[in-house]
Amino acid sequence: MTEEYITLTIKKQKNIALIAHDNKKSELIEWCKKYKNVLETHKLYGTGTTAKMITANTGLKVKGFNSGPLGGDQQIGAKIVEGVIDFIVFFSDPLTAQPHDPDVKALLRIAQVYDLPIANNKSSADFMITSKFMNEDYDHKVLNFQKNVENRAKTL
Repeated sequence: MTEEYITLTIKKQKNIALIAHDNKKSELIEWCKKYKNVLETHKLYGTGTTAKMITANTGLKVKGFNSGPLGGDQQIGAKIVEGVIDFIVFFSDPLTAQPHDPDVKALLRIAQVYDLPIANNKSSADFMITSKFMNEDYDHKVLNFQKNVENRAKTL
């Protein structure tokens, strides 16, 4: 293992996590309605309440995890590490304190580590969902984690 970075591919059919804080759920639902024809061609995941509300209001099939404050953000983070989730739309509320803020920060950090596209508001989500990359495979480089672990084990 000599490569410092490895190439991962986000396939044409994306695995998209849909997440929204309480004050942003209706905005995310409206966004999902607007882009339903695009979203229904991908696999959708979400934190519990958001997933249920999107499905109920749009008819989109969204696999739900726990509610964010009950570990849903952490479950999605684990799916990122497992290579399941490769795209995130997270309408966060910057004006309201969140009791699970450490979980949200951990989720966003792991998404950055794995170099995943993250939309954190409607404008960025609009740009990303209409990007040419939504309809094709996308290669991106991430740290070679196995090599990194081997090197750290040698130095500690």
